[in-house]
Amino acid sequence: MNAPLDLWRGAVAFASAFLAGAINSVAGGGTLVSFPTLIWLGLDSVAANATSTVAIWPGTVGSTWGYRRELSAAEPRFRVLIVPSLAGGLTGALLLKWTPADTFDRMVPFLILFATLLFMAQETVQRLLKTADAASHRSAKWLAGAILFQLAVGIYGGYFGAGIGILMLAALSILGLTDIHEMNSLKVVFGGSLNGVAALYFMYAHMVYWPDVVIMAVAAIAGGWGGAGLARRLGRTAVRRIVIAIGFSMAVSLFLKR
Repeated sequence: MNAPLDLWRGAVAFASAFLAGAINSVAGGGTLVSFPTLIWLGLDSVAANATSTVAIWPGTVGSTWGYRRELSAAEPRFRVLIVPSLAGGLTGALLLKWTPADTFDRMVPFLILFATLLFMAQETVQRLLKTADAASHRSAKWLAGAILFQLAVGIYGGYFGAGIGILMLAALSILGLTDIHEMNSLKVVFGGSLNGVAALYFMYAHMVYWPDVVIMAVAAIAGGWGGAGLARRLGRTAVRRIVIAIGFSMAVSLFLKR
């Protein structure tokens, strides 16, 4: 009797992760699709967040490989930001574990709305970042500021995750990077690091719903590899508009359910 419902659930979970993987490969913001979908499928918000993080993380492996040329050209000093990424990701994951589900439920609509507004500002911020004066951003003071900023980004990312891409671009701008492709390559590595350590903790703490994780991990990889072609044909602007529309609609629906 439950087979049709299970099949429907699996199809919805697969589709949301496939779309998230494709969106992440082109514009970022895929969590704004996968996370609320899991809530709609019946998981509490904490389990949905943990499950989404674990399921979508494998898609970053392909993205890292795709940016291998830019990564090899990046200055070694930027690699230091992996440390606050890992520390922040683990701290954020611990905070999520300690947050009661009903408290996180009340926060979710605001977090999704914040992440959507942050996503909307991405292109504007990127244009501003390209005007950064790289020569003036190489001091120890700027590096310390970038490390602290990335630590805060890591905590937010481990706790919730959506919208961390634009925050990491801002951290890299503090260090004077202006090549958006190089910035995106480092963003993928730092995001994969903080989400990876958070995912490991979520698995250790038994916070994930494994049937959804398995289906969605396969879908996220497929979406990042195959779905990116469709997303590119639609164009970056169209993809961004779709993500923004989904983010706002899901935030509104969750506000109405309160």
